[in-house]
Formats: sequence, C-alpha cells, structure tokens
Amino acid sequence: MRSGRWVLVTWLIIGALAAGQRHYFTQIDGSCAKFATIGLTMVSGPLNYIGLNPTANCKVPEPSK
Repeated sequence: MRSGRWVLVTWLIIGALAAGQRHYFTQIDGSCAKFATIGLTMVSGPLNYIGLNPTANCKVPEPSK
C-alpha cells in the first residue's frame, strides 16, 4: 500500500509539472473550463509527455431573467 501511495503522488507531481510547462497556472481566468483542463492535465500525469493533451469545455447555466 505504501508504494502505491508514492506512485500516485509521483504521477500527480508529473502532471502538475506538465500543466506548469503549458503555463496553465499563470493563465487562470476563473472559468470552469480552465480549472477542468488543469485537473485533467494533472490526473493524466506522464501521459502528457507521450502526446496526450487533455482539454475540457464547461458550460455553466446562466440564471434566468
């Protein structure tokens, strides 16, 4: 169990590095899509370096008038 925890932490760190290299942390505009893209990039971890480029599109419903 201990080694699995380290694999998960390492996986997420590699994903955070990939998001940082793509400048996702400096371009945060508060949108749902930007946060989702950062999360997907971090979760996909090392797969980012073999060509995976996850992006997300979110549509938040507008309140009725």
